[in-house]
Amino acid sequence: MPLRVLSALDNARIQYYHFKATVIAGMGLFTDAYDFFCIPPITRLLGHIYYNDDPPTRVSSTLITVVLLGAAIGQLVFGVLGDLKGRRRVYGLSLTIMVLSSVVCGFSICGVTGCVLGSLVFFRFLLGLGIGGDYPLSATIMAEFANRNTRGAFIAGVFSMQGIGILAASGVTAVVCSSFDKYSKKSKDYMTTDVDIAWRLILMIGGVPAALTFYLRMMMPETARFTALVERNPVQAAVDMGRVLDVPMNEIAEDAPIPAHPPTYPLFSKQFLHRHGRDLFYCAASWFLVDVAFYANNLVLSTVFFYYVDKPTNVYHLALKVASLQAIVAAAATIPGYWFTYYFIDRIGRVKIQMFGFLMMALVYFAMGIPYKDYWFKQVQNSKKSRVGFSILYGLTFFFANFGPNTTTFIVPAEMFPARFRSTCHGISGAIGKVGAIVGTIGFQWASSTNANSDYPHPHKMTVAFVIWGVVCLLGALVTYFFARETKGLSLEDNEIDE
Repeated sequence: MPLRVLSALDNARIQYYHFKATVIAGMGLFTDAYDFFCIPPITRLLGHIYYNDDPPTRVSSTLITVVLLGAAIGQLVFGVLGDLKGRRRVYGLSLTIMVLSSVVCGFSICGVTGCVLGSLVFFRFLLGLGIGGDYPLSATIMAEFANRNTRGAFIAGVFSMQGIGILAASGVTAVVCSSFDKYSKKSKDYMTTDVDIAWRLILMIGGVPAALTFYLRMMMPETARFTALVERNPVQAAVDMGRVLDVPMNEIAEDAPIPAHPPTYPLFSKQFLHRHGRDLFYCAASWFLVDVAFYANNLVLSTVFFYYVDKPTNVYHLALKVASLQAIVAAAATIPGYWFTYYFIDRIGRVKIQMFGFLMMALVYFAMGIPYKDYWFKQVQNSKKSRVGFSILYGLTFFFANFGPNTTTFIVPAEMFPARFRSTCHGISGAIGKVGAIVGTIGFQWASSTNANSDYPHPHKMTVAFVIWGVVCLLGALVTYFFARETKGLSLEDNEIDE
């Protein structure tokens, strides 16, 4: 017989607090996207200062990879802590690390290239720890607050804050670069020191929105599911839920005490693997595969599409062009993908959306990759030719990633596991995903290497890369087909059966 407080949560009507929790929990995802998408234009600014306006691809790749490495570690550590100490108790810590790291990135020390970039890499690793820690906690908290019929939509809403983060990164970059460009024209002086201030300012601003939600995050109560099922205190769970949800206490208070014998089998025991091993493999493998393609694809924009625009007159214009292209892709493809998932996920289910997304991504990658050397590459080189076709295909990779596995892989691990393993298993799945992101980023660095006598990426390597990403997405569809199970409309407590 399920506890009354948990049954009340499963059947509660949508309330103001659900939307408030979505924004609070989504700030970590906002910061993640902001700090990822501000790097391509920042790399251009760093290139002006340290590389004579020609930053090597390894600089951007390193600044992104080190965050991904930190995020993988953060997901593991904070995932475990979320199940041991409670979601709320460590939630503020991950946000604190994110905010402080964003700020100190702007204070990367020294005036020597290696020293500045070395300290920036270190601070971005710390930033990754905070971002990674926020993933399992945000997903778990939103899943445990939501009702069974709209749970997928609200977790997708948390994840969709990434889209807002992308637009914010592009908007802040545009404002900062435009302001410094106007200042340099007014003063008739184009100073490298001004460019140095600009990239630091862009990074530091990224921590402000997350800092503004710190108090609200600290005021969130512990989730009723953790309090009732892990701490075995349904009375406190009812009190906590009464503070934030419009549910009468007489509907959620227990008539009898909870049984005093909690389940005992540990993580990765034979019992755990028998009951949950298949689900953990599915969550981790699908997340790994989508991130291989998705993170590499993000880097294509500043390498291939950079040649779609007229040559900028200075480094501010260059950074502004990259940021503008990112904003266009986000508004036209990325954000619509998130919101399609938000609308459909509790109607058609997680498995169908993930299968469809993987298959469509594979088709689009093949359509980009197979004719890339002989057709698309020529369009990139010839500014007079129409590039609408390639632009549409590139946008569709983002649409079907977000109306597909990039979003569902964040949602499903928060639904498949018992309360006492939920945050940990989400962290494990996400950490494996970030390993895939690192693989994709390193692979892109190889694919984007230029010809000896050309500024353009090697067309043969880009062809191979697009085709490989298509094959990876097909593997993701196969993993989903053979290992996935649907969680639409089910109570989270269904995973507690026979515990």
